Amino acid sequence: MTEPIHVWLIEDHKTYGERLAKALNRVDGITCPQRFTACEDAFAALTSETPPHVLLLDVGLPGINGIDALARLRQLAPKTAIVILTVFEEDDKIFRAICAGASGYLLKTANTEDIAAAIRSAATGGSPINPTVARRVLDMLGKASTKAPQKDYGLTAREKDILQVLVQGHSTKEAAAQLHISYHTADGYIRDILRSCKSTPAAAS
Repeated sequence: MTEPIHVWLIEDHKTYGERLAKALNRVDGITCPQRFTACEDAFAALTSETPPHVLLLDVGLPGINGIDALARLRQLAPKTAIVILTVFEEDDKIFRAICAGASGYLLKTANTEDIAAAIRSAATGGSPINPTVARRVLDMLGKASTKAPQKDYGLTAREKDILQVLVQGHSTKEAAAQLHISYHTADGYIRDILRSCKSTPAAAS
């Protein structure tokens, strides 16, 4: 992208939100001009302003929570990549967020460099997930395939290879290098993995 990546942040924790917005504004090629403390405020802004390239979305928000707001956000800003940024690691929240249209899922313990990398990935159509989330996706899809043997909820060998590298703490770029495939091919596998969440019993629970 030749223009800066415009990021909006929906985060109700005052200190964390202000600190993250300031940190992102210091990153080359990224600007964070808007921070909201509630989804309802973001809904209103999206009806009158140009949507951002990427939206960082907290889960535990006052009023409408982040996961329940995803459908409305996708409706108002269909081209915006939405990345969940939260302290929650529960399997059901991960799957609900992915199935509702989130492009990726990161934990708030991530440093600014990792969040910036995820923003760049999401802005170009990628699906950023951190090692913790990759491990939970791998575990949950494995459980789903054993619960519903009449359907193929399992991963392909290549998809398992990608997840296994990610859970070791490597980035998508590093996973691609290890598996001797292009970055875009590796990221395509990750998008396929996340899409497969939509058809798992765990996702519907």
